[in-house]
Amino acid sequence: MISRRLFVIGAPLSLAACASTQPRVAEPVLPAIEPHYYQMYAALPHERFPIPAVDLTQIRPELLRREVAYPTDEQPGTIVIDPANHFLYLVRPEGRAIRYGVGVGRAGFDWDGRATIRRKAVWPTWTPPAEMIKRQPELEEYRRGMPPSLENPMGARALYLYQGDRDTLYRIHGTNDPLSIGQSMSSGCIRLLNQDIIDLHDRVPIGTKVVVLEAELPPELAGF
Repeated sequence: MISRRLFVIGAPLSLAACASTQPRVAEPVLPAIEPHYYQMYAALPHERFPIPAVDLTQIRPELLRREVAYPTDEQPGTIVIDPANHFLYLVRPEGRAIRYGVGVGRAGFDWDGRATIRRKAVWPTWTPPAEMIKRQPELEEYRRGMPPSLENPMGARALYLYQGDRDTLYRIHGTNDPLSIGQSMSSGCIRLLNQDIIDLHDRVPIGTKVVVLEAELPPELAGF
């Protein structure tokens, strides 16, 4: 069964000091981006809502889609989500997988377990759960759903996860916010760049098994 965990997160105080001079800081040297990524993450003008190209300078290179070695006991075609490291793997034969960078739920909203994709949607409607509306009353206008668009937080595609006949309310979906990839900031769901969720959506059928690994607690929370 999927487990939900609520953690207490302490927010450290930030200290600032004024100085008459600023030390010179060397500009970081960014790794070169392989040319094929510019095509992989190019604009998609023929979508229902034209999708802009991804600004690859906003994404850590290791979070870009690629095939990697991934030894696992899971069967080819299974999706494995590693929230601690912000990766989603689509298992392939012979110890390989397609790896996607993802954004995941912040502590207190994440879960782990096994589920099955029972529904797929192109340009889905977003309907915030009642508990989210209670926390954020400004979402009341979307109680019956927010129409699809580039502003819709579900992005261009969505995969809906079920356990048996029960909707887990957990989704794998797109985002138009590249800065969220590699972060733990959404309310529980797994988000991919729109170009990546379109690729994944096209590869997996209804009935695909999904495994969400348990995220390790940071050291300061290990005693809770």
